[in-house]
Amino acid sequence: MKLAEIDNPVRVAWLADQGLRLDPGPYVSEGYAARTLLQRFPRTEPLQDVTTRIFHAGRFRRHWTTHQQHGVPFLGSADIFQADLSNLQMITKRSFADTPNLPLEPGWTLITCSGMTSGRVTYARLSMNGSACSQDVMRAVPDQTRISPGYLYTFLAGPLGASMIKGGIYGTSVRHIEPSHIADIPVPRLDEETELKIDGLIREAMQLRQRFEDGIQTATQDLFKSAGLPELLDLLWHDQSRDLEFSAKPTSTTIRALNHAPRAQRLLSTLRSVPYRTLGSICGGGQLSSGVRFKRVDSNPGFGARLIGQRQGFWLRPEGRWIDPGQAPPGIYAKDETVLIAAQGTLGESEVYCRPIFVTGTWLEHVYSQHFLRVVSGDPEFPGAYLFAFLRSEAAFRMLRSMSVGGKQQDIHPELRVELPVPVCTASDRERIAETVRQAYRDRDEADRKEDLASALLDEAVREAAR
Repeated sequence: MKLAEIDNPVRVAWLADQGLRLDPGPYVSEGYAARTLLQRFPRTEPLQDVTTRIFHAGRFRRHWTTHQQHGVPFLGSADIFQADLSNLQMITKRSFADTPNLPLEPGWTLITCSGMTSGRVTYARLSMNGSACSQDVMRAVPDQTRISPGYLYTFLAGPLGASMIKGGIYGTSVRHIEPSHIADIPVPRLDEETELKIDGLIREAMQLRQRFEDGIQTATQDLFKSAGLPELLDLLWHDQSRDLEFSAKPTSTTIRALNHAPRAQRLLSTLRSVPYRTLGSICGGGQLSSGVRFKRVDSNPGFGARLIGQRQGFWLRPEGRWIDPGQAPPGIYAKDETVLIAAQGTLGESEVYCRPIFVTGTWLEHVYSQHFLRVVSGDPEFPGAYLFAFLRSEAAFRMLRSMSVGGKQQDIHPELRVELPVPVCTASDRERIAETVRQAYRDRDEADRKEDLASALLDEAVREAAR
């Protein structure tokens, strides 16, 4: 049930504004409440006046490629929220050149404008610079002579801005927002010092997020170079001959052709050509299994824990359902430095199935669904951070995909996954690589903290001025 806020109660003037409607819908709408709150603010400016453009790319024909020299990274409406942008699909440079509104620039505010997740807001980060972006994402380009990019983003992503953006949604099965629907959103203006302070926090967060992305990529590169396998960093999987017309000796473990595919077998042989240990032996005494199944009992955020599923696990900031952990069995939390692999899904190239996430820092507060394969090292010489640097690689991803079992929904074969070879490297190499990953995740947590601080600073200033 929605309730009107105590500090922003329904007023008689609202009834007249809504044609004397007596049903509660319009008055407890977050978007309507936000607009009425900002009417009491000393100074606001319409969004269209503090931006140079509000637009989306428009429909265009996409031609895909797997060659970096011929392609440009492409961000869909879900990709813009991903924490790691190193696995994006690419469109051809010709497709990119034919549509001038595709490229992004850091500092723009990005708003999903089509689909069931319309109205979600994020920030164009440094790693998005020059990338192509879907027509399902609207861009708000700040006029930097009038407003700071970080301040504009913080407002639009905050409770007041987001609620007004979502108030412009129309449609039923496929929801939409157009630039004209948000152009009149009132943007509160604070004193210059406060706005610049908020902008500074967002800029610092953007730098930290770039350090996070660079850090985990550096760790993976370091691992393969230290193991003597630099050629696996540029795998070019799709350039290899397809797995057609081959023969393999069936085993008692599996008779599925995918599990014997030549490309994956060549990759396994390459990894076994250097010192290695199997994933199963490293996780002996730890864990290499799916999480527990449990009933979800909803809870308020102040009393529950956020449930992370396979989709949300790869986002910058997870959103969604809060549940009561007291009504669930032990094991729904993850231990520090657990690697969680999305272990159920389909084989689409853009799917997260067989991609890993790393749990440490503030993410230890969340609970995780049973659809993740939990990889917990049982050997302190092989910390979870080191395993993550390996498991996030394209080589590990392709091998895990080759171990798939199932029908429509795939899973990772429990007997094959324990035999996955993990390069050993030296003890000093492993510690250096693990520390690179740990620092990257400390940077990510610090970026989250700065964004939260910017949001709290804005919210407090707006509500104080609107009293």
